[in-house]
Amino acid sequence: MTRIVVLGGTGYAGRHIVAEAVARGHAVIAVSRSEPGDPVAGAAYVQRSALDVDAIAETFEGADAVVWALSPRGDMEDKVLGALRLVAARLAGTETRLGVIGGAGGSLVAPGGPRLFDQDFPEEYKAEAQVGIDSLAFLQSTDADLDWFFVHPAEEFGPWAEGERTGHYRDGGDVIVRDADGKSWISGADFAVAMVDEIEQGDHHRERFTVGY
Repeated sequence: MTRIVVLGGTGYAGRHIVAEAVARGHAVIAVSRSEPGDPVAGAAYVQRSALDVDAIAETFEGADAVVWALSPRGDMEDKVLGALRLVAARLAGTETRLGVIGGAGGSLVAPGGPRLFDQDFPEEYKAEAQVGIDSLAFLQSTDADLDWFFVHPAEEFGPWAEGERTGHYRDGGDVIVRDADGKSWISGADFAVAMVDEIEQGDHHRERFTVGY
């Protein structure tokens, strides 16, 4: 049994990861400032802000992985990166892996670039995408004693494109994953499959990867 802490565990990605991890028999703690509206049976919930790293640090004790599933939206836009830095500092030098969910914007559109963000990227999503890009740059700058992985979901990912759990996905490395028709998408449940697979298998250490169908 693996012990997994999901920061932002009641959000879209976070809840799917909690559900997948619990279904596989892992011990899961979901940390969120909001009370879960639809709690996952078998998960433990801690109602605290993940931005208050001192207050939630006790949940990291004995954890095999801490998943960062906070979205830089609304009042969180200017706070997420600073809190991620504090969490990373807590985990540096430990055996606990840090898994960070980014956005599709930082994915490359072809080997060697450019990024999706540098193409005709929607203006209304640029601020959020920039936080993801900056988060990856921060992780890449950390010392080798922090074991992290960073995951870019597909272009279409969210409650508006919920989809179903198939148990399948493709790992595109640095490059955004598209299907034969050029569509880039993944369900919330299958994104969670990819995240928990990485926690279990450890294929990516101090690197990022993309997932999609």
